[in-house]
Amino acid sequence: MREVPADDYSRSLDETRAHAGEVTFLWRTYRWMAIGLALTGAVAWLVASTPSLLQAVFANSLLFYGAIIAELVMVVVFAARASRMSFAAAATTFTAYAALNGVTMATIFLFYTAASVAQVFFVCAGAFAGLSLYGAKTRRDLTAMGHFMFIGLVGLVLASVVNLFLKNPAIYWVTTYAGVLIFAGLTAYDNQKLRRMYALQGEGGNLALQGALALYLDFVNLFLQLLRLFGKRRR
Repeated sequence: MREVPADDYSRSLDETRAHAGEVTFLWRTYRWMAIGLALTGAVAWLVASTPSLLQAVFANSLLFYGAIIAELVMVVVFAARASRMSFAAAATTFTAYAALNGVTMATIFLFYTAASVAQVFFVCAGAFAGLSLYGAKTRRDLTAMGHFMFIGLVGLVLASVVNLFLKNPAIYWVTTYAGVLIFAGLTAYDNQKLRRMYALQGEGGNLALQGALALYLDFVNLFLQLLRLFGKRRR
């Protein structure tokens, strides 16, 4: 039997350990993302199915828009400080954001049937899984695409805000289709970016939670765009 050189054996062992560490990191990231999605869904369903909670949240526009502003603040603070937070603080911020997002997302059950919400969710989950696998496995550098998608996201937000006042159906549908493409692209890009960040810095700085939030946002926004396209509205 041919003897394996010590250097080759050591290199192979290091690569195996690195791969195992990366797989563990990715599973941890997706586990936190799944926890966030489950919490958002549970809170949204609870609020939508409890008339007193619906009345408390949506009858008071100040409270509803205050919750949206609070979500934005939490995302900005988490993105800026997650690497310096303790794990407990970062995990608490992430789960609190997911729960609060569930409160505002309860509106989807008021406009769409529960059956169509479930159907679109599973379609989104399948598409998200495929895009994530592509982003994690492709040898193509998606950095340029990610930057392009981010620019598109800024334009999408601005167009959506303008259309709140114009209420133009054409702009509505253009932003919806553009949103599907943008968040699909960001899903693939963020998965590749996570692997690269782990390769550079390991799992320090609550990277799994930071990655979970990025993927959570990709999933939720892709789901909302698909719901606009395929969701069945209540009569």
